[in-house]
Amino acid sequence: MGEGFVEGLVQGAWALLLCGPVLVASVAVTVFVVRRRALAGGNGPTGRSDQLFWDLFLGAAVAAPALLIPTLISPWTGLFLGGAGIAAGVAAYRATPKYLARRTAREDHRALESAHLAAQARHDELIARWRRYELDPACSIDYPALTDVRTPETSALIKAMRQADELRAAPHRGYPDAVTSLGATLAAAEKAAGVPAEQA
Repeated sequence: MGEGFVEGLVQGAWALLLCGPVLVASVAVTVFVVRRRALAGGNGPTGRSDQLFWDLFLGAAVAAPALLIPTLISPWTGLFLGGAGIAAGVAAYRATPKYLARRTAREDHRALESAHLAAQARHDELIARWRRYELDPACSIDYPALTDVRTPETSALIKAMRQADELRAAPHRGYPDAVTSLGATLAAAEKAAGVPAEQA
C-alpha cells in the first residue's frame, strides 16, 4: 500500500508539472480572447455567438485533456489543477481590461508621436518658406507686406507661428492643427502680398 501511494504521488507530481502549465495557459488565453472580443464589440450578435463558440471550443479542447488525464492518474492532481485553472481564468478576466487599456494608450501615443513628427517636418518647411521672404533681399523688396506686421494677414501669420512654436516642444494633440493653421495663414499672407501661386 505504501509503495502504491508513493508511486501515485510521483505520477501525480509529474502530471502536475507537465499538464499544469498547459491548463493554466489554455484557460488564461481562452478567457483573454473571449473577454477581449466582448469588450471590443463585434460583428453583430450572430457573428459574436459563432466566434464565442469556437473560442470556447478550442480552449476546452486543450484545457479538458490537460485537466482530465492527470485527474485519472491521481485525483489530488486534478484538484490542484482545477484550482490553478480557476485562478488563471479569474486573473485573465481581471487583467484583460487593464492590458487592453495599456495597449490602446501605447498605440495612441505612437500615433500622436507619428503625427507630431510629420507636423514638425511640415513646420520646418513652412518656416523655411517664410524665411525666404525675410532673409532674401530680393523677396523682401518684391513682397514687403510679408514682413510688415501691420498687415492683418502677416500679423495672423506671426501669431500662428508663435502658437506652433509653443506647441512644438512635446507631443501635443493641438500641434498638428497649429501647423495646419500656420500653413493656411502663410498661404493667405502670400496671397495678400501678391506672391504668384507658382512662386509660393
